[in-house]
Amino acid sequence: MTRRQLLAMLALISAPLAGCGVTRGDDSGPPRLRMMIPNRPGGGYDLTGRAAVATMEDTELTKRFEVFNVTGASGTVAMARLMNDKGAEDLLMTMGLGVVGALYTNKTKYKLTDATPIARLIEESEGVAVPADSPYTSIDDLIADWKKDPGGLTVGGGSSPGGPDHLFPMELARSVGIKATEVNYTPYDGGGDLLAALLGSKLDMATSGLGEFTEQIKEGKIKVLAVSGEKKITGVDAPTLQEAGIDLVFINWRGVLAPPGVSAETATTFITLLTEMHATPEWKEVLRQKDWTDAFMTGEEFGSFLKDQDNRVATTLKELGLV
Repeated sequence: MTRRQLLAMLALISAPLAGCGVTRGDDSGPPRLRMMIPNRPGGGYDLTGRAAVATMEDTELTKRFEVFNVTGASGTVAMARLMNDKGAEDLLMTMGLGVVGALYTNKTKYKLTDATPIARLIEESEGVAVPADSPYTSIDDLIADWKKDPGGLTVGGGSSPGGPDHLFPMELARSVGIKATEVNYTPYDGGGDLLAALLGSKLDMATSGLGEFTEQIKEGKIKVLAVSGEKKITGVDAPTLQEAGIDLVFINWRGVLAPPGVSAETATTFITLLTEMHATPEWKEVLRQKDWTDAFMTGEEFGSFLKDQDNRVATTLKELGLV
């Protein structure tokens, strides 16, 4: 589908949107669209959502996006809003593995699979980061102390129990012989809050996607001891866990949902919009700069993936006694 055809398709849904009271800038072009971010500015969802919107605007796929943050309960407040906007044909929400677990641990009545799947965008390694003044200079040093006193080291992450920043240290602990139930984990509402705690030396270590800390890593304000993926991260002087002799690979992911009850035509329109964005050189450059792994997947395939992730997280949380 060409860009002109896409804009024409978007224009087709402008009439019902106007009838629902959606604000539009003028009567020409596609309707105004909204991208909801389920955590504070600076977090992984925020970086991903804003990067996608900026790419669509820079490439003139659309210049009519409103981006806004809805915080609280590790994404479940935003998820409730998405569910309550059933049938809204101007709304999208970035999300990822963290929201899956938060829906369970916060005992909401919703599941990720209740929404309309649009696209998975990226995968990202987690990292083990420490403050610049930390006495730990290698992952081996940190693990040695952690094994001596599992509850004595404070671990922070930008997600609630069940999210990637929580699941990763639990799996890391088990991989090195520490009981996951002994990990002293403190959740923060997104990478922005986690970064402040790390810079303030309130944590012994943080587990997070490192794309949120790029500038601080470059400036030497944060030290990275290891990364969780199969490959090292460009610009980060740290080994993979496997290179450090720890048998663990852990990958986070992020994508986009629409509310339940949207028309098939609208879902197709959104998928087409993101598919065209994914094909642009500008998006490829974003992936390179953020060191994100391209993991594009849409529609029903993404829906099946969400079901698998839901089952995976539920199983892990039950093992930890958290649900």
